[in-house]
Amino acid sequence: MSVNPESELLAVYDAAGQVIGEADRGTVYREGLWHGSAGVLVRSGDGSRIYVHRRTDSKLVFAGLHDCLAGGVVDAGEDPADTAARELYEELGITLPTGTAPALRAAASWDGVWAGRPLRCHLFGYEVRYDGPIRHQPSEIADGWWWRDAELRAHLRDPAWPFVPDTRVILDDLLTD
Repeated sequence: MSVNPESELLAVYDAAGQVIGEADRGTVYREGLWHGSAGVLVRSGDGSRIYVHRRTDSKLVFAGLHDCLAGGVVDAGEDPADTAARELYEELGITLPTGTAPALRAAASWDGVWAGRPLRCHLFGYEVRYDGPIRHQPSEIADGWWWRDAELRAHLRDPAWPFVPDTRVILDDLLTD
């Protein structure tokens, strides 16, 4: 990760989901350029629980909101599956076995607004099963816990519960009950 996150080069997409170039993160966010984001839903080994977390208040986007995907933006030249594995390790300290990748379970596009500006993103939702230790990256994750799908759905029904809006777009394809 660079010292200044706004200078990191991201893959720039068109509205149809094709990579068309690259730009620094600051430009992507300021100009509302389409970009990619890969997130991983972490399920317990038996599939009965999912890991939910709260983002730190210092995040550039969706600061302080809850999420159930460990993820981030697709860097220039990076495949979304590689982004997912990288972010899983960076945010939660989970390393996938050599030669394995998280399973792609959902994809969607989100054309929304954040901080008064357009925020356009192609989302790639992955899943892993995991029962080992979780280590939060302090600059990104403030807290985390395990919930059953029904517990998360109950919180999501409360419009006042602060949850990242782009993850909502693909959650129905990721949750089981």
